Amino acid sequence: MRGHGVEPTRCGAAEGGAGTHRQRQWCRAAKAAGRGYRPAMESVRAVLVDIDGVLTVSWRPLPGAVEALREIREAGLGVLLVTNTTSRTRASIAGTLAGAGFPVSAEDILTAPAATAAYLAEHCPGARCALLNSGDIAEDLDGVTVVEPGDTGSVPDVVLVGGAGPEFGYAALDRAFGHLQRGARLVAMHRNLYWRTAEGLRLDSGAFLAGLERAARVEAEVTGKPARAFFASALARLGVGADEAVMVGDDVESDVLAAQRAGLTGVLVRTGKFQEETLRAADGTPGHVIGSFADLPALLRDSAQQ
Repeated sequence: MRGHGVEPTRCGAAEGGAGTHRQRQWCRAAKAAGRGYRPAMESVRAVLVDIDGVLTVSWRPLPGAVEALREIREAGLGVLLVTNTTSRTRASIAGTLAGAGFPVSAEDILTAPAATAAYLAEHCPGARCALLNSGDIAEDLDGVTVVEPGDTGSVPDVVLVGGAGPEFGYAALDRAFGHLQRGARLVAMHRNLYWRTAEGLRLDSGAFLAGLERAARVEAEVTGKPARAFFASALARLGVGADEAVMVGDDVESDVLAAQRAGLTGVLVRTGKFQEETLRAADGTPGHVIGSFADLPALLRDSAQQ
């Protein structure tokens, strides 16, 4: 791929010894298929992939996504699924995806809640947190002390905002506002404004977060995408540098441009929450825009020098 520090390699180089045995097999297979192969990128060793809207919608696989992920794995590239999903644990997500045919386990997934637990352990050790979230994510908040909504004994140290749902009613938001007024820190797992379901777009917690910030005159510390620390954590888990990784997502700002600011190559898919008007209004240009995740293997193989 061109741009953002990622250079294409030629198939001959891969066959001559650079890259893994599987990568060399990929080269030969592509040539044999007559696909006009312009080989996989020499420096790309790993692919970061958003889940919701990229691999699935409402947890149902998008066309060609399972096959594409299998092909990328078989090429010898590292894969990490990076998601702001806050309604399920890593184990639950992995079970659902594996049941749909995706070659993944819990170790292949980095969630915003898991990243948040690490962030709190480093920056707010021992903090008492008032959690506002839809879904049970306790398993991924290892070491985090969550106070019950009815606990009025003292002000929590942190108001922790996850993903939106029925729990985001007036009483809960007003209670969080009160904690912030009395000195609690505001930590958010993400700033997503909406996400795609089978029924259409649904409002997410970013809309409520903006209101809390403005009303309480505080700024949230964000731990999931688009935080640079989230991408750094993902790269560290894969053992690769930013210039060796590609980030694939359906959110031009939080997935793609945020990754590019962290030094990765960004690939935007036209599925999930993708909207043409959002792309036009974006504060930057994605490295690549493709129809869907099913098109990624071809992009990795055939990135032509323009």
